[in-house]
Amino acid sequence: MKNLTPKELMQSRYDAFVRMDGEYLAKTTTQQTSTDMTPYQNIEWLKLEIIDAKDDEVEFKAYYKEDNQIFVLHERSKFVLRDGQWLYEDGILYNTDIQRNESCPCGSGKKFKKCCLK
Repeated sequence: MKNLTPKELMQSRYDAFVRMDGEYLAKTTTQQTSTDMTPYQNIEWLKLEIIDAKDDEVEFKAYYKEDNQIFVLHERSKFVLRDGQWLYEDGILYNTDIQRNESCPCGSGKKFKKCCLK
């Protein structure tokens, strides 16, 4: 596995959630335990927005659709360097809602209030 920066690792882990690749997620975390993807089976991941990336922390918003509703997962993730490889350690979740006047995460180009919020 290529030595990724924390920001690149965050992007690759998001991509692994999209692909339902629990093995990759397990290999890129400090816990090194199997990742059960069952809770994510009915989720459609829409986009990842990296808000900030400094040193060993990455703040991001991951937008997803579940039961025909769009949600946002907002987290500040902490990474650690072990044996020359960055690994996900843990994160702080924020209680964040999608704002009415934001661009809709579905990619329509419309404001959220005029698109998927309806």
